[in-house]
Amino acid sequence: METVPGKRLANVEKTEIRWSVKDSVFCDLFENRKYVLQLYKAIHPEDCEVREEDIKDVTINNVFTDQEYNDLGMIVRGKLLLMLECQSSWSMNIIVRLLLYLAHTWHEYIETTKQNRYGSRKLKLPQTELYVIYTGSRKARPEWIYLSEEFFEGKKEFLEVKVKVLYGSGGNKDIISQYADFTKVYHEQIKKNGRTREAVLETIRICKDQDVLKEYLSEREKEVIHIMMALFDQQRAVEQFGYEKKEEGKIEGKIEGKIEGKIEGKRETALSLYEMGMPIEMIAKAVKEGIEIVQQWLSGVSAAKP
Repeated sequence: METVPGKRLANVEKTEIRWSVKDSVFCDLFENRKYVLQLYKAIHPEDCEVREEDIKDVTINNVFTDQEYNDLGMIVRGKLLLMLECQSSWSMNIIVRLLLYLAHTWHEYIETTKQNRYGSRKLKLPQTELYVIYTGSRKARPEWIYLSEEFFEGKKEFLEVKVKVLYGSGGNKDIISQYADFTKVYHEQIKKNGRTREAVLETIRICKDQDVLKEYLSEREKEVIHIMMALFDQQRAVEQFGYEKKEEGKIEGKIEGKIEGKIEGKRETALSLYEMGMPIEMIAKAVKEGIEIVQQWLSGVSAAKP
């Protein structure tokens, strides 16, 4: 796919355990310019004459990645559209993420168009629109979210970021609504069948029967099965990693607790021997600790003695 002249937005080096940017249906779906065009038309239905050739850049990167987000950018007829896909975890930090994504994208755009950001000539930047595609369950469904309202008590004198939230409306057959319906069926099947091949196959079957992403799923069924099964494997890896870290923490806690208990026992023994009149040197040998440590333990007692 074409990108901003000669360059694709840079990927950040992957962390130890995370979902690959390729390992999601969202990314696979919207790497196809045909479906990107449908996405653009769902956002801008007034632009009736737009064609696939007008989509000059499609970039999918996890620039600031974690396992719950996919980032998508496109340039269509001079407009730069940036969006995050958020499936389950809602946070107003999405606004900040998009602001950082925008700064990263503008940097790449300025570099690839060979503009001088330090010169007197005003930079030429594409008109920018920021979106979040949210497919999770949430009672509050605002159409717009604002940086000033969420972070600065409504003060927008110096900085404002406005983000439109796309949910996909029930009964609507645009690509956003179809994708939202797909994720809903997907999560229902996971609850019913667990993270199994049966859940994947049922998700695809139900969606095709209901005309949800039917063309895409028919064309890419094998690839979608592979993506979703790989996603299950990565989820298990993340969970196992977390479980192992938790168990390590428990073991470390037990060891630390035993050590602390042993030291406290030595300190109490040292205090008892001191009260019986035993010299500090002998006490140190008895509890097998250095004289300096024993002196520290006994310092308060010594000061209190007449």
